[in-house]
Amino acid sequence: MSEPRAAATARPSSPVGTWIDHHLYSLVASLGRVFRKPWAALLTIAVMALALALPLGLWLVLGNVERLAGNVERSREISVFLKQDVDAGRAAQLADELRARGNIGSVEHITPQQGMETLRADGALAGIIDAAGDDNPLPHVLVVTPGGDELLVASSLQQLPEAELVQHDAQWRERLDTWLRFGGRVAFVLAMLLGLGALLVVGNTVRLDIQSRREEIGVLQLLGATDGFIRRPFLYLGAWYGMAAGALAIALLAITGLALREPLAELAASYGSRFALAGIDLRWALAVLAGSTGLGWIGAGLVTGHFLRQTRPTET
Repeated sequence: MSEPRAAATARPSSPVGTWIDHHLYSLVASLGRVFRKPWAALLTIAVMALALALPLGLWLVLGNVERLAGNVERSREISVFLKQDVDAGRAAQLADELRARGNIGSVEHITPQQGMETLRADGALAGIIDAAGDDNPLPHVLVVTPGGDELLVASSLQQLPEAELVQHDAQWRERLDTWLRFGGRVAFVLAMLLGLGALLVVGNTVRLDIQSRREEIGVLQLLGATDGFIRRPFLYLGAWYGMAAGALAIALLAITGLALREPLAELAASYGSRFALAGIDLRWALAVLAGSTGLGWIGAGLVTGHFLRQTRPTET
């Protein structure tokens, strides 16, 4: 009974098991090499984190600017100021007629009394309105939300005989959208350039680690180790650097957001807005961690692959 048991114990593991064991060993051993030189590792991670934080921070700023610009439906509204001689009945009838159009989403009728109350709610104008007495010079206003092309809807509203003024902020919105698209392109270019910088940083760090283990790698090559076997620990080393840099970049952005949230809220409140700076959500953070980890993996793979091609022993 003991001989079969001993033979079973001595039986080599399967290729898949060996492959998994080496991956686990490389994962843990590469993490140990990071902690073996903490200051050098921290410097590398900090440089990568700053390179990642700049474009990521710009993307967050652009996202908050889009929110600050207001709700999309709200920004598409067209205000139709009716003539002074249009009474409440005709204004309500005109609102119903506009609602029946296929290219109009909704219509809100604002009476002169409602407009006066809105202005009175503004502390800066309350005194002037009270001094005016009972006279109400405000006209009926129809706030139209287009259901189709905004310019066509605005043009048709200008043709109404009851319309005195049609106010549409399409030009302002188009300019804002253009600036946001430009900012997005700038963020993309910065991400590419600084991402390349982070790739070079982790590649150079892994290159130095490879140089310190040059003799060990040469022995493994002479013993017939595959390039994948030799490359694997360095790939995990680059991945650790990338993951740590991504986590540090997220932490820097979160701290910056917390520092700016309160003064920004006070500034928005002074303009009567309840705008609050949006934070970092979980999916965005996980995407950043995955991207930075992949960036470190790619940088380490490029450097290691180049080194192995240069040092592969030749057959004689």
